[in-house]
Amino acid sequence: MSALALDVASVRARFSALQRDLVFFDGPGGTQCPDEVIDAIAGYLRGSNANVGGHYETSRQTEALIADARLAAAEWMRCGPDEVAFGANMTTLNFMLSRTVARELSPGDEIVVTRLDHDGNVSPWLELARDRELTVRFADITDGCALDLDDLREQLSERTKIVAFPVASNAVGTLVDAARVAELAHEVGALAWADAVHFAPHGPIDVTAWDVDVLLNSPYKYCGPHMGLMYAKRELLERWRPYKVRPAAEEPPGHRFETGTMQHELLAGFVAAVDYFHSLGWDAVVRHERELGERFLAGLPERCTLLGPPTMDGRVPTFAFTVEGLSPEAVATRLGEHGLAVWHGDYYAVEVMRRLGLDDGAVRAGIVHYNTAEEVDRLLAALAGL
Repeated sequence: MSALALDVASVRARFSALQRDLVFFDGPGGTQCPDEVIDAIAGYLRGSNANVGGHYETSRQTEALIADARLAAAEWMRCGPDEVAFGANMTTLNFMLSRTVARELSPGDEIVVTRLDHDGNVSPWLELARDRELTVRFADITDGCALDLDDLREQLSERTKIVAFPVASNAVGTLVDAARVAELAHEVGALAWADAVHFAPHGPIDVTAWDVDVLLNSPYKYCGPHMGLMYAKRELLERWRPYKVRPAAEEPPGHRFETGTMQHELLAGFVAAVDYFHSLGWDAVVRHERELGERFLAGLPERCTLLGPPTMDGRVPTFAFTVEGLSPEAVATRLGEHGLAVWHGDYYAVEVMRRLGLDDGAVRAGIVHYNTAEEVDRLLAALAGL
């Protein structure tokens, strides 16, 4: 495939799930898997299923798979293979990590979150604050649903220990300047704690360039299996004392944060998902998604009120909107009857919807690289006909 053009027909041929009339604009809640990911999961279970530590073939194959998965994760996030850990999902990992870092926090310490966040990067800190007499501060967003960096700066002080933020909003699609937020956090001695779950299918993650201390994402948002993935700087993983069983290995540092037996078959699927994206190339993915996003924005009926940036600048192709005279649930139901899969509600972006005064949330249509111009037109026509 060209670095500049995505052969969408060839891409879609790799997905059995896409060979139907249902149109998937539900990518923000989880993408479909290409057959190679499914085959990798099944292949592991058929031929290599074992636990680690055994002196026999399938156990050694499993250990090799884990090593490959760490290398794939390191390449995916641009870090060292000893700086990654796998888990059930982003939220579970974040609750675990927040409890671990709490061992270094004291009553009166402060954590800053944003009103742009998914609740998976808010509630762990709210619960921790209740347990440890901490304070959680909220950085506001602008009327255009961008993170208000001036307000964020005002929330910071010498008491700030964590700055938790999203790389992209899972509700309104707004991008956040991760490197700038990390810089502001580090100026007051705080850790930059990034949620890249929603950003991950739309562009390359680079924890080194962004200089974040912790970053979490979920492979099932980028055509992989249901699991979670985290990065943390090596010095943090070595310094923090995790909650783990005594026999668990101490090396590599990331392994200390993987409790129990890992989901080996899903690691096989994760490696295949990373390989799948490598076969596409980010330039082609980003260009294709931008074109589809521009097509959606240009054709959105007047009856629909868009939330967030009105152009593709500063956003990913995730669109939240309301429809005059109809509840978000009614819109989603009618679109579903037309074979169009969208979401409604707050999608766990609780603070965004509160800030916008939307008690019932909004409709959300998410475009990913396997969507087509024809599908976007079909969605626009259905919205026009509501």
